[in-house]
Amino acid sequence: MNESSGPIKVCETNTHTRFDERIRRKLNCETQPENRADNVKIRVLLSRRISVADREGECAVRIAREALDAHVLRRARRPVEIPKAFEEKSGAFVTLNDHPSGLLRGCIGYPQPFFALVKSIEKGAEGAAEDPRFPRLSPEELDRVTVEVSILTPPQLIEVKKPKDLTKHVTPGADGLSVAQGQYRGLLLPQVAAEYGWDPAEFLSEACMKAGLLADAWLDPSTRVYKFQAEVFAETKPRGPVVRRTLEAARAGH
Repeated sequence: MNESSGPIKVCETNTHTRFDERIRRKLNCETQPENRADNVKIRVLLSRRISVADREGECAVRIAREALDAHVLRRARRPVEIPKAFEEKSGAFVTLNDHPSGLLRGCIGYPQPFFALVKSIEKGAEGAAEDPRFPRLSPEELDRVTVEVSILTPPQLIEVKKPKDLTKHVTPGADGLSVAQGQYRGLLLPQVAAEYGWDPAEFLSEACMKAGLLADAWLDPSTRVYKFQAEVFAETKPRGPVVRRTLEAARAGH
């Protein structure tokens, strides 16, 4: 996947209005009934593809929070615990949500493993504070937003003989999607599909629209579709305890 090393915004406001209106709602919107069999399948898939301990996830959020605070307050970063594994290259996204509404306040990240994980997290946090879709985060807002970190696996191209078979290789809630066609690019994190209860075809269509393409562009053989997985950790309240986000929690709007 020949993408630049620049940051990626998860939810473009100028791409298509329908997606933007939904992503800005409270995340406790109406959801699909929970399917236990699907949830078991997703947990098995994630356990095979990526493994981040809860303690490491907590460290990831603390790193992002410190980078965010230092950047917004224009001060030096304070020392925080950095696991040795975070020195390895990995993609990551940092999401800021207004609390308690849950409305998106910023989301910037690096899908490709160009940087050490700790750097991807720090740069993502700084970028989220200056997400161009929103006013720059003010010092007064630091205690009114929660910090969420998604640690990503490298995107893998989904290769199929017929584009319509792409749906067989996408598992909403476990997979994130990245779509590319020419100069158009779009990415949706795994938790987005879970939050809205999309099936594989809907998820593919939304990823295409996120890239500025037609909803059925994934059926075009020239469209490249990549999938990746993520471990997601978030504050339960500003500067509060850090928890691992699960499919069930996403569907409940947590």
